Amino acid sequence: MTAPPLFPAVACVQFAITLGAVEHNLKEAERLIDRFGPAPGTLLVLPEMWATGFDYERTAELGQRAPEILAAMQRIAVRHDVHVAGTLTDPADDGGLPANTLAVVGPQGVIGRTAKQHLFAHWQEDRHYRGGDAVAPIRTPHGPLAGLVCYDLRFPEVARRQVFAGSRLLAVSAEWPLSRVDHWQTLVRARAIENQVFVAAANGCGRTGTMEMAGHSMIVAPDGTVMRAAGTEPAVIGCPLDNSLIDEQRRRFYAAGDQSWTTPDCGKIRSLEALRADLAFIRHQGSRVAFTNGCFDILHAGHVSYLEAARRTADCLVVGLNTDDSVRGLKGPGRPMNTEADRSRVLAALGCVDFVVLFAEPTPIRLITALMPDVLVKGADYSEERIVGAPEVKAAGGRVVRIAFEHDCSTTGLIDRIKASL
Repeated sequence: MTAPPLFPAVACVQFAITLGAVEHNLKEAERLIDRFGPAPGTLLVLPEMWATGFDYERTAELGQRAPEILAAMQRIAVRHDVHVAGTLTDPADDGGLPANTLAVVGPQGVIGRTAKQHLFAHWQEDRHYRGGDAVAPIRTPHGPLAGLVCYDLRFPEVARRQVFAGSRLLAVSAEWPLSRVDHWQTLVRARAIENQVFVAAANGCGRTGTMEMAGHSMIVAPDGTVMRAAGTEPAVIGCPLDNSLIDEQRRRFYAAGDQSWTTPDCGKIRSLEALRADLAFIRHQGSRVAFTNGCFDILHAGHVSYLEAARRTADCLVVGLNTDDSVRGLKGPGRPMNTEADRSRVLAALGCVDFVVLFAEPTPIRLITALMPDVLVKGADYSEERIVGAPEVKAAGGRVVRIAFEHDCSTTGLIDRIKASL
């Protein structure tokens, strides 16, 4: 069996990014790359927001220059017969917050994009950008390419999913501060070791705005050996990649390929007392809790999309589930179709659901006041004035989020269709 494809070489471009100075940053990157002279077929990795920096006051304006930045990346790709990866402000089609998107550009143009998943709230990034959905490898002529953007480096599962899908090279585009350079060096090597892949991590250097960046871009082998490393000055580092090193390393064991199922989903079903204890620990670490509720009698696509959207509003999602008696009081003697035990078990199996807790009352107000979530989620068909618990949550400093249903389906409609087919 022939080895999967891999870029023949990789290089990291490191320089000091001047906030908002697009023309200057483009020229500096091109000057360094031209002087380095990458071999054809190389993947060049640029730092995070390499053309603009995080100029928050001009985020929308600089986002409009994305086509110009992508054109510059293509110009480099054509001139050297390479591919170029780097992030830029990617405006949203719906007019909402933009994404911090890693784009991969070849001589023919953009071949793939992936948005930063984890926004760095400590630098207020979450106020100016929105996080991306679950990331998949970017398909390139040299095989699937995994990508991480700065803070994503601290989340091993993001890299692991992409490596399991076939990536043998992980590109990291970052603006990592000098104050945490030891974390940078350790985490870059860790992602290589635990996934047995090559890692090319490009970082900014020097002062960007008021922040001193770490530099120390690195290219790391699948066994954790640092193949090339930069210091704190502008530089381009590069080297060829040997596919056989990955196969040799994985021949003995391959941890990233071991995807045994170890999560006991039924353990997500909690009593109110136990859940309050769980959430106390979760909140103590600064995590946010979201709450929503429903009968979820026959789980359908509308439910799943809604719950996924609810989970994205916070770090943890609690679902309050009506007991069988409660459902009968709301829906009539013919409901529920599934018992509370079965409904709990199915809900708990959803990856977006962290906890399930039953309530017997007509409304979940007792649960809400006992848990006091940071985010109270309900369907957009409810006005905020009609949402039970909204005044209490807002008075405690929380917020209310109303989510529109993506699918035109309902449990009642499904039941009617089943009855009609009998």
